[in-house]
Amino acid sequence: QVPLVESGGGSVQAGGSLRLSCAASGLRMRFGCMGWFRQAPGKEREEIAAIYSGGDRTYYGDSVKGRFTISQDNAANTVYLQMNSLKPDDTAVYYCAAAVGYGGWWFRKATLDEYNYWGQGTQVTVSS
Repeated sequence: QVPLVESGGGSVQAGGSLRLSCAASGLRMRFGCMGWFRQAPGKEREEIAAIYSGGDRTYYGDSVKGRFTISQDNAANTVYLQMNSLKPDDTAVYYCAAAVGYGGWWFRKATLDEYNYWGQGTQVTVSS
């Protein structure tokens, strides 16, 4: 069983919106950190958003701050990424990741090395 499954990617014109979902199976996401990453061709993987401390705290990368919103539904064990005002530079494969069992999970965001589960990725394409 795949622990993380993303959905919601697709193609949209600049200025449009998409919502990505990440369903977690068998993971107690509220006791860890859930993150969204993206990777465009020829570029390094970029952490763009994270939610931790039981969903009380969030982090956003500078490139998406003010446009994207991360949230989680603990009952549904699902994390979401609402993406508004999309730009062509947002085109990438988007990945959901989970960090479970790291020290200090209740008050700090996970480091990259602490993410121990990854989804398969979903393509987002923004046309100008």
